[in-house]
Amino acid sequence: MAEPVNVSDATFDSEVIKAETPVLVDFWADWCNPCKMLAPIVEDLASEYGPRVKLAKLDVDANPSTAGQFGVMSIPTLILFKGGQAVQRVVGYQPKAALKAKLDALL
Repeated sequence: MAEPVNVSDATFDSEVIKAETPVLVDFWADWCNPCKMLAPIVEDLASEYGPRVKLAKLDVDANPSTAGQFGVMSIPTLILFKGGQAVQRVVGYQPKAALKAKLDALL
């Protein structure tokens, strides 16, 4: 079972920007209740999409530089990166079906 990869300011470039496959990054924080509600959905998506999409999680409190670089003002924020570029952004909690529809449209 695939699991989301934890990324940081230091590893974001190598894990996300230079990734061979599309990467969905979950920008979250430990104190954020909607983030906690979204976490199992992100884990399910990691399992379902397997090698087609890499799932990553970035703690905005521990990694403010990357969050600021991509203009993350509210969490949870999910950003899909394809070819090193941010191509889709979802802010706030979304049900699994809505996230799958957005992913499928871009793959």
